[in-house]
Parts: sequence; C-alpha cells; structure tokens
Amino acid sequence: MAIGRGVIDLGEALRELRRCADLSQRELAERSGVPKSTLARIEAGQDARPAFRTVERLIRAAGGELVLGLPGDSRWAATGDSRLTAAGESPLALDEEPPVEPPGEQPEEMRDEAGRRYPAHLDVRRVRTLKDWPAAWWVHSYTLPSRLWPVRVPELTYDLNRARRDERRRRSWTRARVRFRRTSEGLPATSWRLLAEVPGAGPVGELRAHERSVDLLLGEEWGDQRELVLEGVVVAPGLRTLGIGRGLIELLAKEMAAAGLRAAHAIAEAGDVQFLLACGFELQASRPSALMLEV
Repeated sequence: MAIGRGVIDLGEALRELRRCADLSQRELAERSGVPKSTLARIEAGQDARPAFRTVERLIRAAGGELVLGLPGDSRWAATGDSRLTAAGESPLALDEEPPVEPPGEQPEEMRDEAGRRYPAHLDVRRVRTLKDWPAAWWVHSYTLPSRLWPVRVPELTYDLNRARRDERRRRSWTRARVRFRRTSEGLPATSWRLLAEVPGAGPVGELRAHERSVDLLLGEEWGDQRELVLEGVVVAPGLRTLGIGRGLIELLAKEMAAAGLRAAHAIAEAGDVQFLLACGFELQASRPSALMLEV
C-alpha cells in the first residue's frame, strides 16, 4: 500500500477494506449512503479532497475504524481490528484476514482485456491450470488436452459465489499461518504426536505414531534397533491439498533423524497410499493381511 508519513492512498485503502469485507462498490455505497459515483471517484483517485464525513461513513460501513492523531503519538497507532490510520507503518491491521494472492499479484493490479480494473472484492487470480477456472466444469478431471478445449480459457478469473470466495480465503489464511510441532503431553515415551496448528484457531491436522523394537519383532538381537509405526495422519475437513499432511510427514522425518530412528512403517489403502508415496514412503514386498472378526 502506498503510504508515507502522514499520507495515505485513500482509494487503495478503501479497495482493501472492501475486499476484506467482501463488498462491491454498489454494496458499500448502499451501506454507507454515499453515492456509488462518489465512491468510484475516490477509489480511482479522481476526488483529491473528499469530505471527511464521506470518508468516515465509507470506512465504518466497510467495518473499518478511522483513527486520527499527531505524528509520533503512539496512543493512536492501529492496534485493533481493520483500521485506517493517518500515519504509521501500516494503515490497515489485517492480521485476521487471509492473503488471497501471491506477492506482486494483488487484485488492484489486474485488469481485464479492455483495461478495466476488476472489482477488488472478487479476489481475481491467474488461471495457471484448469482447476483455477470455475467454468472448467466441462473438463473431466481437468485432463482434457488444450487442443480439445471447446472454449478459450481466460488469463484471469474469479468466483462470483460468495461462499466459494470465503472458502478460498479461509484456505489461504490457514496455509499462510499453519505451524507444526511435536507434543508429548500425557503420552508414553514411545508414543509420537505431531500437530499442525493455526495460532489462535487451534489444531487443523494431527499425526500419530508409536515406536516398536526390531528385537521384539524378529525375536533376535539387532542392537536394540527401533522403528516407527505410523498410525494415521488426519487433516481437518475442507483443508486437504494445502500441504498440511505433507508438512506433518516432513516434521516426522526431522524428528526421526534427531532421535536416531531410520524407518517408519505404515499400512494404507485407496487414496492414502498415493499420499504416502508422494511423501517419500515406498511400497514393501511383504505386508500383513487384513483380517476382521464379526460377532
């Protein structure tokens, strides 16, 4: 965001507030009582001196807070929810909002083929694969070769459905903040529990494993060798394919190396097999039989 000491790019700040509130210009205008044409001029930088009352109404209608003060006065720094300040390091405190675009590809920088700016609240993104384009329903599993595409795939796209936008933001927010750690609270020394957590939001994934002795397994002396048996990897619904499970496996490998363990075993079926193979596991020639007892 373009900002200097005591200077704010008001148009850009309002677009950012609208994006975080998921409001179009028309919706914000209706909420604030400010004409849409006035809002459009402010965001386009065509209204250099908008009335203070107008700016305040727009900011509050978008869920922000206008904070004024003297430069250097720490009492008026932005410390709460979404805030627009008259100076400081950052005009918007958006710690709880998800990043929806990679660095350098913010929606306000993207324009359509006619050179028009896309609505900021739509989270415009680049189409890198067919999965990025909501209109690619006609591609079976997204495997249709490009020469057979019946329509031209656009360079940019967005979701008109608000629920889908919220879901994408939630996933992006989680991916940017997830942290991994091992915990041993209340567990036996041979039990392993790894957590994927989002600070302030709680766990979003978990891996459990336990150690076994090769000596006891084979009935022979092998120098007190130990191995791990993977019990399971669980990721919260709606957050799969974000790399959370892979992150847990990578942490497992680091913890194993630190503990002097060289092997981890797992039994999987269906899609879980492909997941473990992608994480570096290898299929074994021998494996136990699956048995069941019904009573």
